[in-house]
This record gives sequence, structure tokens and C-alpha cells, in this order.
Amino acid sequence: MALRIKLGQYYPADSVVHRLDPRTKVGAALVLMVSVFFITDPWQLVFGYAFVLMLLHLARIPAAKAVESIRPIVVALLVLSLFNLFLVKTGDVLWSWGVLTVTTDSLRVALLYSLRLVIAVVAAALMLLTTTPTQLTDAFDAGLAPLSRIGLPGHELAMVFSLMLRFIPTLADEAQAVVDAQTSRGAEIGQGSPLRRVRAIVPVLVALMASSLNHANGLSRALDARCYEGGAQRTHYHPLRFGRGDVVAVLAVCAYIAGLAALAV
Repeated sequence: MALRIKLGQYYPADSVVHRLDPRTKVGAALVLMVSVFFITDPWQLVFGYAFVLMLLHLARIPAAKAVESIRPIVVALLVLSLFNLFLVKTGDVLWSWGVLTVTTDSLRVALLYSLRLVIAVVAAALMLLTTTPTQLTDAFDAGLAPLSRIGLPGHELAMVFSLMLRFIPTLADEAQAVVDAQTSRGAEIGQGSPLRRVRAIVPVLVALMASSLNHANGLSRALDARCYEGGAQRTHYHPLRFGRGDVVAVLAVCAYIAGLAALAV
């Protein structure tokens, strides 16, 4: 029962993507993730994959590292594609066996919808692989700063979101450690009937909840020890600055959107 989660872990490298302003990377990733919902043609799909693969090459991310990062989500998308394959009933029948039927529309939906979501997953993984948690915090803080002008806690929301990303791998490793400890004591996790598996996972969830509360308590003490005050004006050791690379990145994303629009015509 592997619970190692690699999505969200920073991969250090010296690349043009790593050197971009974090605000540029977050904005570009959001645009790419939203744009996949407008992909309705196979040629648009090919164009989208070509673009994200080019970004992975520019970021100097090893293929094995990228695949390892997105594997759990891709597996979930494959399961979703199976539901689309057998639940969509419109179109010409290609194959039928009992209650299971595959049609031209179901095959198209299963492939197109799942494959286009992989582009969004790769875009999100690329942003996280090339951006440190501190840079993400600064980017979210800058993006949510306008909320503070209308009385909303923009800085606090940015910090909470960045901490959530930071602790996902930590909690996953601790969950794996708890599972290993339970297994060494004779617990049969992941075996037996579905009800038995649910019962076996309860002790793991209890231990993980206790660990999460312990982390939250330690984090609050660390913030108090550093005299943290929400909403206080702070300076940055590394101020965010847009450079020529960011302008090129924005133009590249605009060209990508224009390409998708042109292929849709």
C-alpha cells in the first residue's frame, strides 16, 4: 500500500522555467489548466501535449520524475475514463457484451476528456516542481493582496494554501509509516472485504489526525516564537521582479491559446 506522494515536491535545477517569477508560473499554470476544458478536437489535444512536453524539456525535469509526480492522479483519470467508456450510450455501437457497450461517442469521450485533463495535471505538477514553497507563498500573497484592501485576509489565505502544499508530502510519508507499523503488528490493511478494509484503515486515520494536530500545534508555537502577526506589513529578502523571461513566457502562453483557438475553427 504505497502512500508516497511526489506531487508538490520541488525539484532543483538550473533552467529558464525555474528562473521565472513565481507569479508568472502560477498564472501560466492556471491558464493552461483552464484551457484544457476548451479542447474538443484531437489536433488541439496533440498541440496541448506538444506544448507541455516542450515546457518539461525547458524545465530540465527528468521524464521519470515527472511521471512519478503525476502517476496517482493519472491512475484516477484512467478509472474515470472507464466509467465514461461504458456509461455513454450515444453513437454507433462498436462492441457489446451483456450490459457493457462501447460506442463511438463513449470511446471519444473516454479518450479525449481523460487525456486533456492530463495536460492540466502536468501543468500543475510543472509549477510545483519548479517553484519552492516560499516562492509559492510570495506568489499567492501577491495575487491575493487586493483582497486585503476590502477587509479580507489575503495574506493569511496565501499562507494557509502554501502550508497545505508543503505538508501534503509530509503527511503522506507519515501515513505510510503508520501503515508499515500497523502491518508489522499483524494488521491486514488492504486485504479482505471492503468493510474489513474500511475498519482496518480507521486506526491509521486516528494516528494521522493526531500527527496533524501535533504539526499544527508545533507550527503555531513556531509562529508565536517569531512574533508572527497576520496582516502586518513585511518586506521580502528576495523581492519579486518581472524580467524578460517572464514577458517571453506570457507571450508563449498567449500564442498557445491562439493556437488552440485557431485549431478549433
